[in-house]
Amino acid sequence: MEKRDLERLFKPRSIAVIGASRKKGKVGHDVLKNLLSSGFKGKIYPINPAVHKIFDLPVYKSVEDIKGKVDLAIFAIPSRAVPAALESCGRKGINSAIVISAGFKESGPEGAKLELELAEIIKKYKMNVLGPNCLGLINTFHSMNASFAVEIPRPGNIAFFSQSGALGTAILDWAVKESIGFSKFVSFGNKVDINEVDLLEALEDDPDTKVILGYIEDVKNGVKFLETAKRIALKKPIIITKSGGTKSGARAASSHTGSLAGSDKSFDACFKQSGVIRAKSIEDLFDFARAFSYQPLPAGNNIVVLTNAGGPGIMAADAVDNSKALTLSSVSKEAAENLRKCLPPGASVYNPVDILGDAGEERYEDAINILLKEKNVDGIITILTPQAMSEIKETAKVLGKAKKYKKPIFSCFMGGKVIEHGIKVLREERIPNYSFPERAVAAFSAMINYKNRLSMPEEKPVSYKVDKEKVKKIFQEAKDKKYNTLPEYLARDVLSVYGFKLPKSYLAATAEEAMAKAKELGFPVVMKIASPDVIHKSDVGGVKVGLKDETAVEQAFYEMTQKTKTIMPKAHILGVMVQEMIMQGKEVILGMAKDMQFGPLIMFGLGGVYVEVLKDVSFRIAPLNPTDASSMIKEINSYSLLIGVRGEDPVDIEAVKDGLLRLSQLVTDFPEIIELDINPMKVMPISKGGSFAVDVRITLEA
Repeated sequence: MEKRDLERLFKPRSIAVIGASRKKGKVGHDVLKNLLSSGFKGKIYPINPAVHKIFDLPVYKSVEDIKGKVDLAIFAIPSRAVPAALESCGRKGINSAIVISAGFKESGPEGAKLELELAEIIKKYKMNVLGPNCLGLINTFHSMNASFAVEIPRPGNIAFFSQSGALGTAILDWAVKESIGFSKFVSFGNKVDINEVDLLEALEDDPDTKVILGYIEDVKNGVKFLETAKRIALKKPIIITKSGGTKSGARAASSHTGSLAGSDKSFDACFKQSGVIRAKSIEDLFDFARAFSYQPLPAGNNIVVLTNAGGPGIMAADAVDNSKALTLSSVSKEAAENLRKCLPPGASVYNPVDILGDAGEERYEDAINILLKEKNVDGIITILTPQAMSEIKETAKVLGKAKKYKKPIFSCFMGGKVIEHGIKVLREERIPNYSFPERAVAAFSAMINYKNRLSMPEEKPVSYKVDKEKVKKIFQEAKDKKYNTLPEYLARDVLSVYGFKLPKSYLAATAEEAMAKAKELGFPVVMKIASPDVIHKSDVGGVKVGLKDETAVEQAFYEMTQKTKTIMPKAHILGVMVQEMIMQGKEVILGMAKDMQFGPLIMFGLGGVYVEVLKDVSFRIAPLNPTDASSMIKEINSYSLLIGVRGEDPVDIEAVKDGLLRLSQLVTDFPEIIELDINPMKVMPISKGGSFAVDVRITLEA
């Protein structure tokens, strides 16, 4: 699908303000005033049937009364009047519009109907429409403030889009105070037409934009968002704050994966797979933005901390150790000797380098020049706590001069009023300053993680040769028998087709048959109730392990069938599954739940009861590539249990990875699967190798 052409939205030559007003405090007044005061160089046409002139501009009753061509229409009228006015724009041939007006789907059923009307008109005239219920749009490089925001930021290389208009106004005010420059500011509100994917694509090759920021609450098309973000993140960093971590889907999830997967999990997986940097707060969003906007990417992850105070230096060192992305670089013998020559005897020349509380401009400059010349130093965090002898403004200028080394330089000038003049210099020099060391380390970590992402080779999902037709027949059999959840014998057949190794197992309809099959398999055996209506077998006493003889098998058969009938009298019982008992191996879970926005969401974690108690799991969106599968395995907190602790043999990690990739292909090939759990999958020690899918549950769309 081709990118949408939003040129006339971002760079119009002429604008009609529908609902322009002479009354202060009205949105139509503020929008018109902002367009004029921002220095917009094109033609402006106020539209209002009740007045003749506003701000010395002639006023038109309708856009259709304008003789010239109009590129963009801005709506600041009551919601009920918007559809008719938008229809007029369509007839006039206006390609783009910003509907600032509120009172649409956010206000209830009547507003939702109006929004559907807008969608039909947009489709009819093939228009590009931002909103409704939005703040508007600012393009600083086009001298255009097409919003009702009070403040307009200075030009800069950061583009920011926000689903929340109210949040946007606060951020604009804060950005002006912090002297943060924007190339574009876009509030997109209800997304009747233009959405986050369209905006990402519009900013992809924008020469004025180096960093893309976003605040989102949801996405319209999760799959398209992932694909688009993955492509664009290789060109410029995308940093997003996502709010609203509620569980996706109205249905009650029946599988472990379904119960643990929520919309926030799927967004987290999407961001990891696409290379989007997730900011957990608005503070993080702009901490990271300043780092990427102001500084070059680091060549590596070795940083040095330079400080005039021991405590903050230790705080920074702790944050580096906890980051998992950064390392405190060692100071070479030569650099240590040079530092000793220019620092007092009590100074520490090892990382963190403590130049003591009485350090002035010269001491900072000498230390910075020595440290940034080091080949194994990829960046520096400079801490200053204000002392009586501190030369704050001059030290800030020193950091500005150090940009010649083309390495990331972060400052941490700690304090309030005393350091204000130094902060001003840092802003002018484009040195990102952070109030506390942990924030500086977090921003540096975001940069190195992004750098590492750029250096990763591009991988495609693995494709296994399988008999898809056989699985189609299995699913058709299940549908014919009205099985939404497949009986285990059918679910096992599906896994077998996709190359999973399974314990030997038989379906037994009677106790006699169960005893015969158990004898054939060899004791001990496992028995499980076989019923398409029993989702969690253990809840009805439907699982027995370690059955050592025929008597135990017979007794277990009657116990589990009778108990199931008592608890679930309407359950259709097919009999029992008699299964080979796998004695060795660690239990893991592989699962999938279909997410409403992103599709198949794959889960991995420790299996059995661990998944219920610890909830130590990781998620990715199918289809997976080998790196996705590997990162899922390493991401869980209990990964060390899989690679062996205290003399234990490590398990066959490659077998787990293979299982995840096969599962990914299965759920991609068959989108009718809405939930799937392999729990447990027993993974053998690496000396033996392989894995067994011990228990499987597959649920199809009704």
